[in-house]
Amino acid sequence: MAEPSAKIIDGSAIAGSITETVRAASDALTAAGIVPGLAVVLVGADPASEVYVRNKGRTAAALGFHSVQLNRPATISETELLALVEELNQDQAIHGILVQMPLPSHIDPSRIIEAIRPDKDVDGFHPINVGRLATGSRGTALVPCTPAGSMILIRHALGADIAGLRAVVIGRSNIVGKPVAQLLLQENCTVTIAHSRTRDLPGVVREADIVVAAVGRARLVRGDWIKPGATVIDVGMNRIPAPERGEGQTRLVGDVAFDEAALVAGWITPVPKGVGPMTIAMLMANTVTAASRIAGLPEPNF
Repeated sequence: MAEPSAKIIDGSAIAGSITETVRAASDALTAAGIVPGLAVVLVGADPASEVYVRNKGRTAAALGFHSVQLNRPATISETELLALVEELNQDQAIHGILVQMPLPSHIDPSRIIEAIRPDKDVDGFHPINVGRLATGSRGTALVPCTPAGSMILIRHALGADIAGLRAVVIGRSNIVGKPVAQLLLQENCTVTIAHSRTRDLPGVVREADIVVAAVGRARLVRGDWIKPGATVIDVGMNRIPAPERGEGQTRLVGDVAFDEAALVAGWITPVPKGVGPMTIAMLMANTVTAASRIAGLPEPNF
């Protein structure tokens, strides 16, 4: 078997570096009398959401944040949830508000997102933050965490100057695909957003110096789709059967067929320990950024 040529982008290590910057910023804010406050709202008892929320809360507390987890039953009404969001909007000890998705079907997620104060919207999903990012006002926006983390991984691989490179983003979600395309455009890349209706998807991907795979289909992107030397950022997190681990066991894989792509790519993120750790790190970064802006203090650079 051929040896992989790609260098592995260690998301866990880079996220650790981001977290140390967050810790220093949190300490400085605390010394100035401002303890960064993060409130996470969990509606219902989705097991995956419970794990995510617990990890977020644990990380926030370890960084010295005022960390609040608010659990509400799946039967909560939309009106009651909106009222809870408004309480957090008015709470001066809270600088970041995150309502964990998905929500029960009787609640409109758009209404909940739009109810969060834009300057406390640490997920970066409020239309005002989306608009600021789209119009190039990144310095006043709160940027969605996974796209922001993906850009840091790209800069780690390729350096600060990626102007002129061709980037293909596979996936057009509001959470990853569209915002990461906006961030790449702001770095003067030539950006194509590809998706399930794209004609000759493999051919489009082969043109890319940077591939961001965020479509949610296990191992969709094959090794022969990758341009030699390209940087591959795999945002996918898909569970597949793993009978070698025992009956009923699963394992996590990305949207990229890693073993194949690693033979061709220049840089590649693994799954797990690639983009995933960056998402929580950037949530913490957004929280100290929000706290700094609300207090009118200089914000840290990430």
